[in-house]
Amino acid sequence: MSKFKFKQNDIDKIKKAVTIAESKTSGEIATAIIKESDNYAFFELLFALIVGFIYFFVIMFFTDKIESIIKQMFWDYSNNYLLAFYGFSTFLIISLFYLFANIPFIDKLIVPHSIMNKKVNQRAVRYFMESGVYNTKDRTGILIFISILEKRVELLADKGINTKISQNEWDSIVSHITKGIKNNEIFKHLSDSILTCGQLLEKHFPIQKDDKNELPDDIDILEK
Repeated sequence: MSKFKFKQNDIDKIKKAVTIAESKTSGEIATAIIKESDNYAFFELLFALIVGFIYFFVIMFFTDKIESIIKQMFWDYSNNYLLAFYGFSTFLIISLFYLFANIPFIDKLIVPHSIMNKKVNQRAVRYFMESGVYNTKDRTGILIFISILEKRVELLADKGINTKISQNEWDSIVSHITKGIKNNEIFKHLSDSILTCGQLLEKHFPIQKDDKNELPDDIDILEK
């Protein structure tokens, strides 16, 4: 998340926005942000193995030249030296490209978008359950989940809300936050969207006299 600076002032703005949004509704708004929703290790390793296979296939065409060089380096040359070169160099290439694949930009190139979208959704649903957003008294909790690497936002609403608010309205909010991620204005766009959520919830779920704040107002910055 090095691209985004999590200043205390920004975090306080999100908390304030949630507090204001919930002040006129019985709905509950939770927010969470994560660097990436999965480590994508399988795809990184697969990428490295494919590069290693290509490398091994290519150097097979240069066996004579490689063998000649090794013979000049070792007076007691045997075929084991050539095999060791192939094995070690291929392992080195795979290792280097596996490390290379851990760069976020490379992840976005080698991992299919459909897989990234699926992983973000799965991580958001998991947090939805773990944080208790699904378990508010009137089933009126919503979660705004942001995954930075994938530049994707998931907005999950409990069943008490989804029957009242259309998907188009949620999609508009998600689009606004996503734009903020791309323009490096994530906290401003998130604050605006939280207030918009509050306005939508107020129409259908006005605040009750016995209303209690069931979820923390702070944004949850997740490590994994």
